[in-house]
Amino acid sequence: MAVLVAVEVPGQTPEGYDAMLKGLEPLIRSAPGFICHSAYSDNGTWRVLEMWESNQAATDFFSRYVHPNLPPGIKPRRELHELHSCVLPSGRMRSNA
Repeated sequence: MAVLVAVEVPGQTPEGYDAMLKGLEPLIRSAPGFICHSAYSDNGTWRVLEMWESNQAATDFFSRYVHPNLPPGIKPRRELHELHSCVLPSGRMRSNA
């Protein structure tokens, strides 16, 4: 079942995020179950949204690649939400209906 991962990262900076993404982007692009990733700053709090094909795929990637590379003092708060549907380009569609 597809999931949305909503992450709040207090204390993260654009430079810190960019440095992490630089190292993680090739890994996440080829990660099993990865659908998409986005990030933005909201009044000084960094937020990340990802979609994955399953909770397990999202958790495995975070545990293996993100958590060990977090800068000191950065503690993301993650929430995983099961999606009812996920429509993708090129005719690919994930749906729980």
